[in-house]
Amino acid sequence: MTKNQPAEGPQDVVYQVRLPLSKRTIDLVAGLIRRRRNQLGTRWRKLAPGAQAVIVLAVLRHDQRLADGNHVSAATVRRWVLEVLTLLSTRAPRLDRALKKIARRGGVVVLLDGTLVRTRRRTGADNRKNFSGKHKAHGLLFLALTDEKGNLIWISAAKPGRSSEITAARHNKITGHLREAGLGALADLGFVGLDDDPDDPAIITGRKATRNHRLTNAKKEANRLLNRERAAVEHGFTGFKATRARKLTPGQKQARAPVEHGFANLKAWRVLTKLRTGPGRATALLRALLVLTNLEAGR
Repeated sequence: MTKNQPAEGPQDVVYQVRLPLSKRTIDLVAGLIRRRRNQLGTRWRKLAPGAQAVIVLAVLRHDQRLADGNHVSAATVRRWVLEVLTLLSTRAPRLDRALKKIARRGGVVVLLDGTLVRTRRRTGADNRKNFSGKHKAHGLLFLALTDEKGNLIWISAAKPGRSSEITAARHNKITGHLREAGLGALADLGFVGLDDDPDDPAIITGRKATRNHRLTNAKKEANRLLNRERAAVEHGFTGFKATRARKLTPGQKQARAPVEHGFANLKAWRVLTKLRTGPGRATALLRALLVLTNLEAGR
């Protein structure tokens, strides 16, 4: 009995991708892997720490499995990615330490904003809490702080998409940490009412118009000045937010131009475009990307 053979036999397909990361970043990740192996007493691994670091960074940067060409199973690559994310996320700064570091440098203000990182739709009851009525999409809510130049300094834990930004800010006690560090924050209209002290506010927001109370020209000008200062964090969030693109006025484009290097660096990590993990792993992922992004920005 003769078996029919395919016209062409199975061939290994190797994808070549460019990894635009510095040697400093690769050495840092490889060093973390090496120390972790020594702690566990690992006697043998499929690849050396340096090769494992390159594969993991390539997966995060390009969202590709990169297993066939390296003779490593997909399950092993996923396990390596989770291991590195855990090691990197522990190096992410805490809120109080990040604010105190800004204060020691002589900073006086930070920028506060929230974003919805879209995720795959989940089945069952978990689907409802991740749906954002504001964005009409499924995702996880994150809060972030940047310095005056738009450099990311802190990312909060993930919240369900149905959560509001002001509720997440109260849960993280951002106002109290700002007062303790002696700093102020600029925020958008979504955080109106977060600071309960009108005489000495730690969080400054714009003025919101109502149906019976129109804004004066002075208040409108104050809102424009505030938005211009907040352009750093706003432009950065557009790098990894999956919201609809909106048209910008020439003034907004001019305000955002000097700070394009802010959050926009995160859009290069394509793993965020296919986020399908739970809140815990999503938090570890973004905090690990925070460490890598700041490392690349500071080289």
